Order: sequence, then structure tokens, then C-alpha cells
Amino acid sequence: MSPRTLAPCPASPNCVSTQTLDAGHAIAPFRYRKSRAEAKEALKEVIRSLPRMKLVEEDETYLHYESTSLLLRFVDDVEFLFDDETKTIHFRSASRTGYGDLGVNRTRMEQVRTLVGEKL
Repeated sequence: MSPRTLAPCPASPNCVSTQTLDAGHAIAPFRYRKSRAEAKEALKEVIRSLPRMKLVEEDETYLHYESTSLLLRFVDDVEFLFDDETKTIHFRSASRTGYGDLGVNRTRMEQVRTLVGEKL
């Protein structure tokens, strides 16, 4: 089975991904020191503390959440991919519709980075 990868970001500015070289969409991945299972649980705990985040898919190395905006009910897809060889959590956060997102996806992922901090 080939390793799962995250979809590339569209040309629109409403997406961030750790797996792109394009500066407008690029964001640094998270690193973890614990076991993958422990790191995944720590990340899930942080995500549970955020409003309107729903886990829609999970396997050993992957998490997929839907984040729904409060007012207009826009849905963003937030995906995490655990790479045990490099102890890296890659992620992608993207709006399903529209063009701009006023930086919402980047802000959310930097908030997750701050919250997860030393827990990994």
C-alpha cells in the first residue's frame, strides 16, 4: 500500500499545507517525540477543545476533521498525516468553497500548533 498523501492546495488562497513548496500555501509541520499513538491522542485532545470540529475519518496514520464556521456554516477540511519515520505530522487545512478565507485556515493551524506545543 502506498503511503497516503494530502491533496495539493488549489490556486485560491484559502488553503495551507505542509506538503507544498508554494510560499502562499506552505506552513511548517508539527514534530512529535512520543509514540505515534500517543502523539495522535494528544492532537485529538487538542482538536476536541476547539469549537465545531468533527472527526469524520481516522486510521492509524491519518485524521480528517470538518470545521464548520459559526455564522455562514462554511465547511473546511482539516487533515493530519503522521509520518513515523521522521516523527512529523503533516497537515492540510482548506475551505471547501469560496476563494479567500481571510487567513482562517492558517490562523487555525497556528492555534493548534500553540495548543499542542509540548504535548507531542
